[in-house]
Amino acid sequence: MLAPQRQQAILELVRQNGGVRVIELVRAFGVSDITIRRDLETLAERGLLAKVHGGATVIGSTDEPGFAVKSVRQETEKKAIARRAAALVRPGTAVALSAGTTTWTLAHHLAAVPALTVVTNSVRIAEVFQRSGRTDQTVVLTGGVRTPSDALVGPVAVAAIRQLNVDLLFLGVHGMTIRAGFTTPNMMEAETDRALVEAAGRLVVPADHTKWGTVGISTIAELGEAHMVISDAGLPQPARDALADRVGELVIA
Repeated sequence: MLAPQRQQAILELVRQNGGVRVIELVRAFGVSDITIRRDLETLAERGLLAKVHGGATVIGSTDEPGFAVKSVRQETEKKAIARRAAALVRPGTAVALSAGTTTWTLAHHLAAVPALTVVTNSVRIAEVFQRSGRTDQTVVLTGGVRTPSDALVGPVAVAAIRQLNVDLLFLGVHGMTIRAGFTTPNMMEAETDRALVEAAGRLVVPADHTKWGTVGISTIAELGEAHMVISDAGLPQPARDALADRVGELVIA
């Protein structure tokens, strides 16, 4: 295998797993420790990964696109995922939806379900339920500081959520990998999302295929904490295998 081919393969492993160790790469490619370290240096110089002691990781992202930017990405996939996620909700359920464009898409389906109690830290999602005109739904909007993705986060939001219990949480995420789990680029949002996870009886993560291999700077939850991940047909087989081994159930919409 030529060096560029090996480096591309290494990069794919890093993206799939969130990180790799030098010793694992030596075994996988049958080359020397020095060769692997040279490959990692090359990839790091190109800004494609971050070198750490004993290996390499994906570069943790703190870039947080605004809601309008994210809402036009993977629209078809998000709609399919939202339809499948909505089928999990029955009338009278207490559900939580964290902020995100996939959960916002899901909210349009849930707005038609009678007698729901909805907890959310998303102004956009609360507006969807308000516009539905239903009088048999209860919507609890946490307070907090507003982020670029229109999430309400911080101590006020966390304090409000910790007083509540819900049957089901639909958690929007920025990325997911084996090493880092489910992540976000906003550390305050991660804290708020963790409070939602603790308040929920079941955790469902609706995430399109582009979220796999992406890492935000802060971890919300480990993969194994999810009862279900709902993704789309674009999710590569290695990602399907990894998720199927770690989450309660993987559903392809």
